[in-house]
Amino acid sequence: MPSVTYITHDGVPYAVEAVSGTNCMQAAIDNGVPGIDADCGGQCSCATCHVIVDPAWSARVGPPGTAENGMLGLTPERTETSRLACQVTLDDGLDGLVLHLPEFQM
Repeated sequence: MPSVTYITHDGVPYAVEAVSGTNCMQAAIDNGVPGIDADCGGQCSCATCHVIVDPAWSARVGPPGTAENGMLGLTPERTETSRLACQVTLDDGLDGLVLHLPEFQM
């Protein structure tokens, strides 16, 4: 089971484990991580699961796709490593992934 650590804007870490194939949004929702609203239920149409991938992980996670990139354009705290958690699928290669949560989602 891959593990993910979500770090809130004020520095509180939430470490969770999820079954491979689960996206990071669902892993956060299933484990009560604050700051992931997922208003659209993971359909890449709201950007309320915006996360900032830790720079050490950005190459492994990869860049956003076209639709995701458009939704990220609506977020006030977008960075070079921003992604939508619903579009990042966990597997053993992402075990230990670190994601930061933007302030506006808190």
